[in-house]
Amino acid sequence: MMTQGFDTKPVFDYDAVFDVDDYLYFYGDMLTDERTEAEVTALVQILELTVPMTILDLACGFGRHANRLAALGHQVTGIDLMPGFLEIGRRNAAEKGVQVIYQQGDMRQLSFIEMFDRVMMLFTAFGYFDDEDNLLVLKNVARALKPGGSLVFDIPNRDVILNGFLPYIVTEKDQNLMIDRNTFDSATGRLYNRRIIIRDDVRKDKPFFVRIYNPTEISDVLDRAGLGVYKMYGGWDGQQISTDSRRMVVVARKL
Repeated sequence: MMTQGFDTKPVFDYDAVFDVDDYLYFYGDMLTDERTEAEVTALVQILELTVPMTILDLACGFGRHANRLAALGHQVTGIDLMPGFLEIGRRNAAEKGVQVIYQQGDMRQLSFIEMFDRVMMLFTAFGYFDDEDNLLVLKNVARALKPGGSLVFDIPNRDVILNGFLPYIVTEKDQNLMIDRNTFDSATGRLYNRRIIIRDDVRKDKPFFVRIYNPTEISDVLDRAGLGVYKMYGGWDGQQISTDSRRMVVVARKL
């Protein structure tokens, strides 16, 4: 077990971690239009979106994928826990002249039954609960999918992450800092991050954890949820997953 000098596990503060202003301040530069367009192009191919489909975007954030898919003619529903992200998504949809159903909600509490052709959970949107609730999320997805429907999500590849494990990562922008202090618990498979943000000389603590999987583990969890792995890639460019792939793009189908 990697403890890196920390004796207690941090509590997950959802409101702090996903605070819209800080999140977009540090991550916004990497979530470019060019990146999003490339990901949407990959989604169209990976999910075989050849005809208009019903799509559920879980943890949709500010709708960067949902609004573009709606512009392609798909009927999209976006669900996120944070109302600030949803408001940005709605404004952007209005600017683009597209319709997306945006709802605030928790992916552990979905009640949809066979409503969607496709479900998406993108940008490490899966794994933020204990194993029981992570499995519940996938069972909810399976219930929400129509027969033969597909799920796509992208997550870190546990084997590669641990091979190059970094206990500290510092991101600096305009003399402001995001400091990630990482530990890994091999008993639970959780990566714990005691994140600190120092912005405008104000410190904010934003602790969280995420369950990380290797390809074998995620395949087993999907199978228990009634979803079978259809394809697995090492990134959005469609390359096959390998021992060097830091991320996994997983496509699963309802069994």
